[in-house]
Amino acid sequence: MNASTLTANKPVAIVGAGLVGAGWAIAFARAGLSVRIYDANAEIAAKAIPWAADQLAALHRHGLLDESPDTVIRRLSLAPTLDAALDGVAYVQESVLERVDVKRTLLESIDACADDTVIIGSSSSGIQASLFANDLRISPRVLIAHPVNPPYLVPVVEIVPSTQTSSETIAFTDRLMRGIGQSVVHVKKEIQGFVLNRLQAALLREAWALQRDGIASCEDIDKTVRDGLGWRWSFMGPFETIDLNAPGGVADYARRLGPLYHEIIASRDGDGPWDADWIASVEADRRQHLSADDLASRRDWRDEQLMAFAVQRRHATSK
Repeated sequence: MNASTLTANKPVAIVGAGLVGAGWAIAFARAGLSVRIYDANAEIAAKAIPWAADQLAALHRHGLLDESPDTVIRRLSLAPTLDAALDGVAYVQESVLERVDVKRTLLESIDACADDTVIIGSSSSGIQASLFANDLRISPRVLIAHPVNPPYLVPVVEIVPSTQTSSETIAFTDRLMRGIGQSVVHVKKEIQGFVLNRLQAALLREAWALQRDGIASCEDIDKTVRDGLGWRWSFMGPFETIDLNAPGGVADYARRLGPLYHEIIASRDGDGPWDADWIASVEADRRQHLSADDLASRRDWRDEQLMAFAVQRRHATSK
């Protein structure tokens, strides 16, 4: 599927040029699309293309870029204003601050200047589109297109319509995302956190509680996922995992272990939010293994590992 054909060779726009927005810019440009980048903060906007150039060079080193980094980077440009960013584009990826009021203000501005065909996808991590995108001229053409960061390395994207999103908008966004190489998840009903972050929330809730209760350290909890659950989860999901973990498949697994899981879940009833003392305890635990000064370099290391993993996934799926 050719992404340029889907957009009739029109550009796409990135509004919000932080790590998520700049990551989306790479994903679209790598697929052959011209990308305009806009951020109301000129300092953030100015960093987007140099940062993207570094990431593209790394992708090229790992064999994850079919063209030269210079060829791809030439598809990126900065737009001086929102109007200039939106002029004649086929699709807008909104990646501004995760607040209803900020997103609503932006959508109202887009509503005032966008043409009658542009589709708008929001990178919202958990805010339903109906809370900020409804009752505008553009409302039928707005939905959630929530990625994992960085979207040019982790391919899943959740497509979540609002109560006013048209079926044509859903279909177009599905084709566009698959056209740039993303793995599309359709969330059929609006729910806070969508699918990905609700699954992550369940795991994090238990991880934080285990640390608080002195059951295990942050590092040992991380090992359990990194060196245990994560090995299978890197190529299969939870339902396939349990389907293969009992002789009779998923129903057999549920009969055998369902009562245990119910008791585990029930034991966490009443857990409150992460308070200041609890956060301080986890922070101190983590800093034993990674200093605050090393966070940035460790993020770079993470991205290198994701690139190496992407190479292995590409080889595995091509066989």
